[in-house]
Amino acid sequence: MTTIRLDSVRRTFGAVRAVDNVSATIEEGRLFTLLGPSGCGKTTLLRMVAGFCDVEAGSIWFDDRRIDTLPAHHRNTGMVFQNYAIFPNLTVEGNVAYGLRARKVKPADIAARVERALERVRLGGYGSRWPHQLSGGQLQRVAIARVLVIEPAVLLFDEPLSNLDAQLRTQMRVEIRQLQQSLGLTTIYVTHDQEEALAISDRIAILRSGKIEQVGSPEEIYQHPRTAFVAEFLGGTNMLPGIAGRTDGHTTEVASCGTTIIVDGKVETGQKLFLSIRPESLRLGQGSERPVLHAKLVLREFLGQIQRLHATLPDGTTIRVSTLGSLQVGVPAGAELAFAYDPAQIILYPES
Repeated sequence: MTTIRLDSVRRTFGAVRAVDNVSATIEEGRLFTLLGPSGCGKTTLLRMVAGFCDVEAGSIWFDDRRIDTLPAHHRNTGMVFQNYAIFPNLTVEGNVAYGLRARKVKPADIAARVERALERVRLGGYGSRWPHQLSGGQLQRVAIARVLVIEPAVLLFDEPLSNLDAQLRTQMRVEIRQLQQSLGLTTIYVTHDQEEALAISDRIAILRSGKIEQVGSPEEIYQHPRTAFVAEFLGGTNMLPGIAGRTDGHTTEVASCGTTIIVDGKVETGQKLFLSIRPESLRLGQGSERPVLHAKLVLREFLGQIQRLHATLPDGTTIRVSTLGSLQVGVPAGAELAFAYDPAQIILYPES
């Protein structure tokens, strides 16, 4: 197994610094996800590791071996592309065997290695089929088998599920995660899908404008986002402006959006803040519950397992609330609602 180390790597395209002095360590056997919006530098960083994009400054290491000066075919990485990159004029067997033949592996060994790779992705017996005879999910498995057959030290995935429908994406991400864990291969995975990143990762790096905003486990980043950008990007949140008021040393009253919100801890009076309140941390309150936010219902979206309520605070600011789909919300739009909350679950960010 391989540990990957990025030391102050940088890449510029014209006036744009796509990757801006990024440093990170990816421990052996871990699935490390690069997550961020379009244009944040995540794919450029992955291609730098793969050898498809030159490193302008800094260095990349696999264990104690520097690899950024090596050509791509000497790095022992396997990359699964967004568009699968399957050869339409080759059978499944031909596609999977392509890398072995390019490496001049003995023909007697190729058939056994190809069949073993296809078995790993649940495509045993599909070797004679043509790409046009396969579904999108099966094509993705062929692309993964083609990478596994060369026995790489590192797996690289560039948004591998973006071309699949929602149900198949969920199924394939489970399969990729189970396969990665069973093989124990160090893996870098690029996606812009927050749910996908949370579901499969050992660790996540949130990128913004070529820099890493935060690195941590999915639980750590979701529950303790260090910046307002991370809180808003990963999972979504209600970000409300406020000004700190009276405090008793344990809690502070914050004037926000025409109401008063209680937060944990002592905050300097008059300080301007942003309050992050996750939609699932608000719940329809009972009359005896305190503290609560009073709001008017605007819209209810029923999504099966969950439902999303859109409501407005006294000054007209919209908030979102997530509840279980089984919870009955038998009120019309415009109805007054009270949402109970725990002050300890509100995260504060100073206004910059």
